Amino acid sequence: MDREQEEIQFLGFFGIFKESFNIISSWRKILSQITLTIILPLSIIFLAHIEISILLFAKIIRNEDYLKYETVEGTSKYAKVSDTIHSEWMAFWLFKISYFIFFLILSLLSTSAVVYTIACVFTAKEITFKKVMSVVPKVWKRLMVTFIWNFIIVFAYNLVALFVLILWAVLIGLDTGVGVAILVVFLIFYFVGFVYISVVWHLASVVTVLEDVYGIQAMIKSKGLIKGKMVISVATFLLLSACFLVIQLGFEWFVVIGYGYKFVMRLGIGIVCFLLLAVLILFGLVIQTVIYFVCKSYHHENIDKSSLADHLEVYLGEYVPLKAKDVQLEHYNV
Repeated sequence: MDREQEEIQFLGFFGIFKESFNIISSWRKILSQITLTIILPLSIIFLAHIEISILLFAKIIRNEDYLKYETVEGTSKYAKVSDTIHSEWMAFWLFKISYFIFFLILSLLSTSAVVYTIACVFTAKEITFKKVMSVVPKVWKRLMVTFIWNFIIVFAYNLVALFVLILWAVLIGLDTGVGVAILVVFLIFYFVGFVYISVVWHLASVVTVLEDVYGIQAMIKSKGLIKGKMVISVATFLLLSACFLVIQLGFEWFVVIGYGYKFVMRLGIGIVCFLLLAVLILFGLVIQTVIYFVCKSYHHENIDKSSLADHLEVYLGEYVPLKAKDVQLEHYNV
């Protein structure tokens, strides 16, 4: 990031993507190492879980249909099939839980690695892959706290939304045009709120790595930073999410279901999906970090590069986060 801090705030939607692409091109060696070590396994786990989940679920559905239409309740055959279905459901949910744990760990490690690396790029600090890998496990612990708070917020948000939806169903329903209109408005507001929470959380992840706050404090800090750059942040999030969805649906349709496609073709498409997803995750994390610096610049908060570099050092084996009292975010005049 060779731009002056005063200039960063003027980066628009395309400017942020261009700056992120330039960073990846300039630092492709270390970012490629991070991708191969953490992000590619993350992509493989995500797409593999889709195929395994669909296969397990399809098997359960077939057995449930067999139990319903081809067995008689009370017979030994019925009991055997019923026990099999219970075991399959247990295996399905154990697999889902295991996947979620591994996916979460790799996601937070990926965020730690990329954000830390881009911060070193910003401060023109010498950075090596070995140093990154020694720092990220310590940053990961802080990110976990921020994730837990985001999970609590999302859970509470969905709980309130469910209560409102039940209230609407009991009092109004779909019997009238007014009821349909209210439901549409509710769904729009729900979607907007969910996107807002997601955008705040993504920026809070960067705040957690680079500043001395984490958890709910990082969410609050992120909420303040994002003001004034909300449109760009939301547009970026929606575009990246759309690309993510296209890759996921493409993998499900052409690889997992694979109607009429030979094994070699499905294998080739699967590999392409793995690679595209890995690149998308890397690109998204870099963009996420660039947006953080854009928001900082927009709010006239000047980060002292030398002080930030000092706090990115590993001292006695412990990661020292950026502290506001050490790195005063002074306001400058544009």
